[in-house]
Amino acid sequence: MPKLIESPSVVESAGTKPKRIEEYVGRVNTGHEAVSVARMTSPAGWEEPGQRPEFDEITLVLRGRVHVEHEDGEIEVGPGQAMLTRAGEWIRYSTPGDEGAEYVAICLPAFSPDTVHRDD
Repeated sequence: MPKLIESPSVVESAGTKPKRIEEYVGRVNTGHEAVSVARMTSPAGWEEPGQRPEFDEITLVLRGRVHVEHEDGEIEVGPGQAMLTRAGEWIRYSTPGDEGAEYVAICLPAFSPDTVHRDD
């Protein structure tokens, strides 16, 4: 039977400024280990350490712009665009624009602090 997810769990974020992470599906809110789906709201000037996660991540930008650094360069992801990063790739996310960003992050398998492998 389908299950309504009435509200997300708010998860602590990494980075230079507070970013709101609302997990709808994943290890925290529903106990799912295969996938996580979270809405991110990050302020202008937010950035997090680089990482080399053990999961694929799809980033779907709803508002603003997400700046993604990777080993071969940089990519700007705007509203209505998505970015796919593969497990094992080094990436670093930020929202340097004046408006910050709102985006959805989908991780396969589900996000875990133990498998994100952030830079020191």
